[in-house]
Amino acid sequence: MTETLGSTGEFGLIAAVTKGLSTAEDVLVGPGDDAAVVAVPDGRMVITTDLLVEGRHFRRDWSSAYDVGRKAAAQNLADIMAMGARPTSLVVGFGAPADLPTAWALELNQGLVDECELVEVSIVGGDTVQSDKIVVSVTAFGSLDGRPPVLRSGARPGDEVAVTGRLGWAEAGYMVLSRGFRSPRSVVDAHRRPQPPYAEGPRAALAGASSLCDVSDGLLADLEHIAVASQVTIDVHTQAMTVPEPLQAVAAATGADALQLILTGGEDHALVGTFEPADVPEGWTVIGSVAEGNEDRPAGTVTVDGAPYAYESGHAHFRS
Repeated sequence: MTETLGSTGEFGLIAAVTKGLSTAEDVLVGPGDDAAVVAVPDGRMVITTDLLVEGRHFRRDWSSAYDVGRKAAAQNLADIMAMGARPTSLVVGFGAPADLPTAWALELNQGLVDECELVEVSIVGGDTVQSDKIVVSVTAFGSLDGRPPVLRSGARPGDEVAVTGRLGWAEAGYMVLSRGFRSPRSVVDAHRRPQPPYAEGPRAALAGASSLCDVSDGLLADLEHIAVASQVTIDVHTQAMTVPEPLQAVAAATGADALQLILTGGEDHALVGTFEPADVPEGWTVIGSVAEGNEDRPAGTVTVDGAPYAYESGHAHFRS
């Protein structure tokens, strides 16, 4: 007989998911008390949170519980990175029906743990509750290690726009899965488990990045966030972009525009930022430029090769 959350019980599940969790240096008190205690060396804490709801953010026939755990941790850790900070800890909220197999919840937890281990982050607590569908809520904390945060509002005319990480892969994977296919496997895996360039956030901050943003809504949409916050214009130069073979294959099979996947596809959690030309870190790709707004291109505008480009202004819940 399959063990379910109903038979395991809340405290049995909590005991199972917290058993053997590692504790990083920043964690003074981990799971087991009413709350965790995490050290804040310079008196500031970077905090972000995200929800994943079954049927909207993931499907169990597309992604394993382990995949969902990896993705839930990754998208929050990437937001910490995008502030130029170092992730330190996570808390996890989990809601699920009582008849969900306990093994699914334990596999989800293993995905969370394994993603956190990539950046030596501890899971320090959370909550469980019965709900009609599976809901995973992750809150991540980070340390600036004495540095100022790198905000979206710091881009300056004359800066170059540079990116690191993959673009368009997760969207290509979504397109493949939506059509009932499972290949190319590389893009399907990218949709299931993003691979943020975690080390590059603090590295960009140390290099002098004037602004940073996690590419979760799509490159153009997230550059628009920077342009609006900084009151500048940004032009993207497509000649600087290379279309990887898996995206070319998906475009050929589906009739999609491979370049559009790169420009508008979200959820890869690449990192885009602006730098003085001499400050762009090695390994980053310069893909655009920052300028002042004018009558033809008002501040907050993003163009592609000097011309307007039609795209959604980022994912927005409750948009009709």
